[in-house]
Amino acid sequence: MITLRQLRYLAALARTRHFGRAAEDCAVTQPALSMQVRELERDLGVELVERRPGDIALTDIGLEVAQRAERILAAARDIVDFARHRELLSGHLRLGIIPTLAPYLLPSMLPRLQKQHPQLQLEVRETQTNTLLNELSGGELDCVILALPVDASGVETAALFTDPFLLAVPATDKLRGRVDVADVDQRRLILLEEGHCLRDQALAFCAAPKSVASNREQRASLGATSLATVMQMVASGYGVTLVPQVAAETEVRDDRVRLLRFTEPQPGRSIGLAWRPTSPRKKDFIALGKIAVAAIKADR
Repeated sequence: MITLRQLRYLAALARTRHFGRAAEDCAVTQPALSMQVRELERDLGVELVERRPGDIALTDIGLEVAQRAERILAAARDIVDFARHRELLSGHLRLGIIPTLAPYLLPSMLPRLQKQHPQLQLEVRETQTNTLLNELSGGELDCVILALPVDASGVETAALFTDPFLLAVPATDKLRGRVDVADVDQRRLILLEEGHCLRDQALAFCAAPKSVASNREQRASLGATSLATVMQMVASGYGVTLVPQVAAETEVRDDRVRLLRFTEPQPGRSIGLAWRPTSPRKKDFIALGKIAVAAIKADR
């Protein structure tokens, strides 16, 4: 009879592709993890892992079993949540949030959350959207705050607020007043590195033509991992960038940078919550979303 422990070990092995790292993630010894995976293979009567010197790979069946294991493990965690969390926003909650939102929303949101729900034990995970969604579907996170729409199946979402984009330009730039998206010189557009949803949103709103898309190598050399780095590049005259309004007060404190609003309809992003439809904590997530909205309104 297969066990949740075996499925957890296989899921960790699928994520890490390494017996040692999988064992470390599961807080067990490597031989113990390897033995459980072997037993799972015997119980199922199939080979799940292709073992090679210094390397491993999951077989096609192994990948499918690992994906199903993630769903089973998430459902098991939902059962625990249902039994333990009877009061609103109580107990342990694992929240994921994207990097272009966390530093600007959490400083106002967390004190409110602590004051209103002191019984909540919150764990925050800040990383890029794809990783958050993978960890959400795998049950490692309970809910995530991110930009909508979500390009993933098996999640339920709720919109929270709209975050308009502003154009950050060097103080000496000739642009003044409200600007049109078409006024943005895309050859000067500084973007976050690949993987950040803000990068994709900026490119989508600016609708880069093929001639500009050919400058991909130039863009890559200007890619940065944080808005703080991008703003320093703008302040030094290297180009312009789109800044979410929620980040403006924190990131734009340099006299060498000016912020310009766009003409209507202003480009922006929709911020929302995502969770597994099977989770019994929907009321918690809706309450959490209301606190996030209140925090944003207080800051504006």
